[in-house]
Amino acid sequence: MKQLVKLNTIPSGDGKRFQYVIRYVDENGKRRWKSLGHANKRKAERQCAQLVHELRVGCVSPESMILRRFMNDSLKRTGKQIRESTKDECRSAMEDFIKKIGNMDFLKVKHRHGGMFIRSCLDSGNRPATVAKKMRHLKRMFHLAVDRGQLEENPLWRIKPPKSPKKKVRIFSSDECRKILQASKEFQDQRRVRWDILIVMALVTGMQRGELLNCIWSDIDFETQAVSVSPKEHTKLTWEWHIKDSDRRFLPLTDEVINILTEYQSQLREDNPYVFVPYERCRHIQKLRKHGKWKFSDSRIKVVNNMGRDFKVILKRAGIKSAQFHDLRRTALSNLLANGMSEHDVMILAGHASFSTTHTFYLAVADDLVDRARQAAAQSLCPDLVQQGSGEEE
Repeated sequence: MKQLVKLNTIPSGDGKRFQYVIRYVDENGKRRWKSLGHANKRKAERQCAQLVHELRVGCVSPESMILRRFMNDSLKRTGKQIRESTKDECRSAMEDFIKKIGNMDFLKVKHRHGGMFIRSCLDSGNRPATVAKKMRHLKRMFHLAVDRGQLEENPLWRIKPPKSPKKKVRIFSSDECRKILQASKEFQDQRRVRWDILIVMALVTGMQRGELLNCIWSDIDFETQAVSVSPKEHTKLTWEWHIKDSDRRFLPLTDEVINILTEYQSQLREDNPYVFVPYERCRHIQKLRKHGKWKFSDSRIKVVNNMGRDFKVILKRAGIKSAQFHDLRRTALSNLLANGMSEHDVMILAGHASFSTTHTFYLAVADDLVDRARQAAAQSLCPDLVQQGSGEEE
């Protein structure tokens, strides 16, 4: 194993004494040394061992840095532990923070600066939920600085995010699902996605848009009737893509979906491994990859062009307003809960990293139950009896 730290001695000015020095290579690859200022061997060895530990876990001594440099340093150390899109959100949050409080030394950031930032964002018209998300990214960067030994404590740790009202989960009714599927069948073009099959898969599996678009035929097991949601590597035929919260999960498919996919596969070219990416679009992406014009983040947002616009056209033809593609996933997960599956099981199938995310769908189902219970009560109670009881009270 390569020696991280070397302990040496240097003579004093008069040549009669000596003191220990540590020579090492820092996390940026630069050669450094520092004098320990004493000749106590046991103490020097302890200090040497402590420095080895810090270098191995990525700790650094507190160093003055302006916020923008601190941001770049933090994201560089984080590496591939977070998605590129998350890094972009972190950069955006820090840039907004710098605009408000200035590009100051990160060691001088205080609790009050966080409060100033929140008020500034709200005054600028940012929604409370947006401001809360920015604060989460900022807190995380400062928290990592504490873990690395750059800060003693997180100056933003006790900042409370603004409260925002919970949004009602949009769930498609059975009738709406039928209308969407019918409209999608009429919206067919060889150059476009097979929307009818894509929508069926979303409603049955609850897969996210990125998971569906990065699904390849080898992910589908026709014998066991299941689809694997798995990350993709950079190969000749596939581009790199990572799952958002989990590494891999398996989802069941019904007999009807298997039959649809079997027939669909027989109509496609064998040199396109992707289930829902049209052949011409796949060829175009391969050309972009060949010329170095395809980034990792593109696998999440640029696989299919105009997808949001096309889905709006389908919704309009189905006579449905105020909806989005992700509502298909919400509908699928809510249906699982409504049909007796536990929240924990749905969390595993959905690939949620947090139980609280799954719980929002449980609450949506609970709201639906209340509505259905009200209708059932109204139907079972005799109207004449209600009127009679009302008359007696008068």
